[in-house]
Amino acid sequence: MIATWWASLSLVMKVLWGVTLAASLIFLIQSILTFIGADADADFDMDVDTSMDGSDLSNIEGGSNLYTFRNFVNFILGFGWSAILLQEAIPSKTLLILVSALIGVALVAAVMYLFKWLAGMQQSGNINLQKSASGCEGKVYLTIPAARCGVGKVQITIAGAVREYDAVTESEEDLKTGTHIRVVDALDANTLLVEAINTYTI
Repeated sequence: MIATWWASLSLVMKVLWGVTLAASLIFLIQSILTFIGADADADFDMDVDTSMDGSDLSNIEGGSNLYTFRNFVNFILGFGWSAILLQEAIPSKTLLILVSALIGVALVAAVMYLFKWLAGMQQSGNINLQKSASGCEGKVYLTIPAARCGVGKVQITIAGAVREYDAVTESEEDLKTGTHIRVVDALDANTLLVEAINTYTI
């Protein structure tokens, strides 16, 4: 039955179904790992330093990063399922693509808001970042430009939970996604000064 249904689909619909199901699986895995406190985002950061004239376009208001693998997956999830479910209701392909794209963007915005809200809830407890963060270790979540030339993000374990903060470094080289780091100082309530650490021992 499934084979017959699959054979009846056009090439475009087969691709759409395949990409949408893959995005759904990745979204499920990301969500599970995130809520159990793991470093789930495998962010592309793609080192797509999407900067122009030195300005970091990847950072939007609130410190959230728009160009991440998570958001790419969320967009495909919203776009794909919308196109699949609405294809009969919207006969115009152009209108279907437009509506599906808008739903994809809306899903990205909703998930970003949710994670920002959850991060705010995490950080609104009794943690004094200036006192608690120094010496904590973690990983770079989004590449941190060298010599304090820009802001990246790190995830550190503090007060028994994995938390995400903006971060800068005085290192002469960029700290890439996945680099193990140590917090040197807390510059303010949301920004840390970090350094790379060598996790290998002889």
